[in-house]
Amino acid sequence: MKEVFAYVIGLGAAVMMPVIFTVLGVAVGIKFSKALKSGLLVGVGFVGLGVVTALLTTNLGPALKDATVLYRLDLPFFDLGWPAAAAVAYSTAVGAFIIPVCLGVNILMLATGTTRTVNIDLWNYWHFAFLGALVFYATDSLAWAFFAAIILYIITLCMADLTAKGFQTYYKDMEGISIPQPFCQSFTPFAVVLNAALDRIPGISRLDIDAEGLKKKFGLLGEPLFLGVVIGCGIGCLRCANLRELVDAIPKTLSLGVTVGAVMELIPRITALFIEGLKPISEATRALVEKKFAGLKGLSIGMSPALVIGHPATLVVSILLIPVALFLAVALPGNKFLPLASLAGMFYLFPCVLPVTKGNVPKTFAIGLIALVAGLYLVTNLTPVFSKAIGDAQLEGIKVPEGFEGGAALDFASALWCWLVYHFSVTLKWAGAAILCLATAALMWYNRRRIGSSIK
Repeated sequence: MKEVFAYVIGLGAAVMMPVIFTVLGVAVGIKFSKALKSGLLVGVGFVGLGVVTALLTTNLGPALKDATVLYRLDLPFFDLGWPAAAAVAYSTAVGAFIIPVCLGVNILMLATGTTRTVNIDLWNYWHFAFLGALVFYATDSLAWAFFAAIILYIITLCMADLTAKGFQTYYKDMEGISIPQPFCQSFTPFAVVLNAALDRIPGISRLDIDAEGLKKKFGLLGEPLFLGVVIGCGIGCLRCANLRELVDAIPKTLSLGVTVGAVMELIPRITALFIEGLKPISEATRALVEKKFAGLKGLSIGMSPALVIGHPATLVVSILLIPVALFLAVALPGNKFLPLASLAGMFYLFPCVLPVTKGNVPKTFAIGLIALVAGLYLVTNLTPVFSKAIGDAQLEGIKVPEGFEGGAALDFASALWCWLVYHFSVTLKWAGAAILCLATAALMWYNRRRIGSSIK
């Protein structure tokens, strides 16, 4: 079973998502031709995102590495990126059974009225599987591994319900959609608390500037495309030790700027493909579930956050935070992790933050900054067990490079819910498990009361 899932994960999202969504489309009553077209559009979307994010990391990576050498930065934890985590996740027994187990939990929660989200974002189930893998390698127990994965899944479904209305209101084309992805949802608590705190600071209301406001106020300077060019050129300058090198590197610097600007311009166009491909399937799925579960109203279909990462505010804040993340990695005492491969995942920090801040760029940036500070410490803390999981999995091509003490991924290990569930399960053991069970039961009870469901 492990070999089967390792083979499947090796095919990648661009291959598996068309297959998954074509089958799902047919299963929910869509004609095969229409389901196939939807699946292929989703696959094309993943190809496009893969090309664009690879363009970003392959161009930014060398510049940032040159800067780390130039300034003699001592950061011994290597950034492996999320693909390494996904591969390890599906190479374990947890990954082999995570999809049917989580679907079973989802159906049970629908039947008991503790969720209104139907999570068909099957690819991102690797998040739950990887948490289970970390717990398994730390405890050598499949029972603890599945316990942690299921707890995280329940929390994520409830968070998807709690944020669904705000998400659908803010993103106009997302009616009936929610985001049951633990990385995105981990930043919702940061957003709610910090947004309320920022509102209490005098003068913050004057900084109510969204992405469209930036364009109106600053013209070309407020365009995500132009900001990408400026940030790219700025990072290119960081690799130069003196004026002579700076002059000699002008062609490379300008090229890097245009490349980052191109990423800012292309991502919104690519995410439109996701919307076109997923909408027919989401609508048909919601109609079928409402028919099968009579009396269930207000259902949301759980989808990938890739649907909305092309929002202008997300792009602007993400690109601004890339050099800030590098600075924080160097400046924060106790941090040992240098984000490189994970920088392309910065966009996924904000899909559930923007509905809270109403797209306010200064507030979103402040929340992202604080979340990054916390995230760097969380990933530093989890890197040892992350590295152990990678070493024990022994997957070809996935290992910590020589000269580094460990490896991890910012766009998984910095997720608050993942970190909490791991430590409550592994560090506190039975006491932690009891606390998790009580807290999760309370969250389910609150969610059931909030949505006002009654099972018939």
